[in-house]
Amino acid sequence: MQNPECREEGQLRNRVTGNYEQRTPSSAQIKCRTTVHQSKPSSSANSPESARKLHPRPSDKLNPKTVNPFGEQSRAPSAFAAIYSKGGIPCRLVHGSVKHRLQWECPPDNLPFDPLLITLAEGLRETKHPYTFVSKEGFRELLLVQGAAEKAVPLLPRLIPVLKAALAHSDDGVFERGLDALVQLSVVVGPSLNDQLKHLLTSLSKRLRDKKFKEPITSALQKLEQHGGRGSLIIIKSKIPTYCSICC
Repeated sequence: MQNPECREEGQLRNRVTGNYEQRTPSSAQIKCRTTVHQSKPSSSANSPESARKLHPRPSDKLNPKTVNPFGEQSRAPSAFAAIYSKGGIPCRLVHGSVKHRLQWECPPDNLPFDPLLITLAEGLRETKHPYTFVSKEGFRELLLVQGAAEKAVPLLPRLIPVLKAALAHSDDGVFERGLDALVQLSVVVGPSLNDQLKHLLTSLSKRLRDKKFKEPITSALQKLEQHGGRGSLIIIKSKIPTYCSICC
């Protein structure tokens, strides 16, 4: 039987020389190794496909394999753009060296206002060329034809909500086109607009807080009063108390 002192002496010698039994790694060590192993970057992250996704090339737009079918370029066109592309608007944009113009397929005097005038008013909410120009200029030229008042007045109940949507639009350009169209309509229909005017003044009142629109809105209100008469002034003052009449 081995002496206990000798056994203790042998164990002490093993500790000094490092010749002792190796223990199994703890769970903490295993977890640490696993974490380090998982944090290593995969080879796929450095692949050419990954680099192409981060930095797409211009030619990728022409490659069917790289085109996203749900991307912006595949979105359905607006109602006005679809009607225009199918020839539903009887005019086309003619590009000039200095100024653009519309070429009508037939004289605007012979065109029915229903639904053409409403369709052009809906196009005022467009934000892309040529739809912005076609809708704005087409609306203006159609209201210049002889007998425009008789054709436009019956459409006011359907036309006013469309103009209201343009005036409430967040895009400044859309708002400006809507404001111009409202003034043009007022010149043509006169006091007939008064019954619908209150539905449009809320948007104008909100935009008056923006300094850059204060002058054009004030000018528009003055023209609405001029063509709408005393009745329009009462309606304007009820919605915009700060408005100063042109008669003052």
